[in-house]
Amino acid sequence: MTVYQEKFAEFLREVGNGKKMVLSTSGHDVVTSRMMSVIQLNGSFYFQTDRTSRKYAQLLENPRAALCVDNIQMEGLCRETGHPRENTEFCRLYEEHFPHAYQLYTALENERLFRFSPVRIERWVYQDGVPYLEVMDIEKQHYERVRYQGQ
Repeated sequence: MTVYQEKFAEFLREVGNGKKMVLSTSGHDVVTSRMMSVIQLNGSFYFQTDRTSRKYAQLLENPRAALCVDNIQMEGLCRETGHPRENTEFCRLYEEHFPHAYQLYTALENERLFRFSPVRIERWVYQDGVPYLEVMDIEKQHYERVRYQGQ
């Protein structure tokens, strides 16, 4: 296993299967952000949204998006995959981690499931109080950790 593979696997374990994250999207040169209930499955991140929402329209116009949680920022591409109920593993995990949202929204006709595929991940880590920026380039399968040299 390469250093990149080890670090990416470690990252996915730390993030877990269900987290609330900030999703940022853009359309017509306007960036918007909102908190989302996100499921991680096999290295991709899934969320559902109403097809009449502004975020849905923005994702159709521009599939590039960002997810942010804690000190982690992910840049990636979103793709609509259908109705949430068509993905049984997503539904199982979504109901487990976000039962109230699952009950309220998942079965609604207008709900659509998106898969966010990260292309770049950045996160701050601290070793003995010293800050480092970790960067994972998913497409190149490259990992680097650089000590922060702020002045």
